[in-house]
Amino acid sequence: MNLFKTISRVKWRSFWRLLGLCITHPLFLWPTYKATKECMQLATAHFGKKHYQNGQANAFRHALWNILIAKKCFVSSKGTAKSVRWAKKITDWHEEAFLGQVLPRQMDFHNNEVGRNLFEANFGWSAQEFVDHLLVLTQGAVKMNEQTDLNQFKNQLVYITDDH
Repeated sequence: MNLFKTISRVKWRSFWRLLGLCITHPLFLWPTYKATKECMQLATAHFGKKHYQNGQANAFRHALWNILIAKKCFVSSKGTAKSVRWAKKITDWHEEAFLGQVLPRQMDFHNNEVGRNLFEANFGWSAQEFVDHLLVLTQGAVKMNEQTDLNQFKNQLVYITDDH
């Protein structure tokens, strides 16, 4: 993961918003970076490069990303509410800064929220317990399309394309 290469793809307006987030939450920067790096390593270990597509592996990665951000920031924040709020802010920023197609963005927002909800309900779990649980959720992930009402799948991961 090349942080500077990633940031160079961001539009100026989004860059300034990111800078504002960083200035107002400096204690969360390093834990967020570490969570992101760990998430990518775990997703690759379990799914190879499939997690870059819009399948079940991607759903796993997005939920895990939010869990790990909230978990690592929990130490600095001393509370689930603050760490979950930060995970939402930074991952929402990411989804908005790297504009893609509508359906994949909806999928990502949904799976991000599933991860945050799972963390809030089980914040005492170890990272491995979250991974194990997410692997089970990934197997039961629901294939979505434009007509899917995501409110029906509040605690389930969703995906668009089958992993091959």
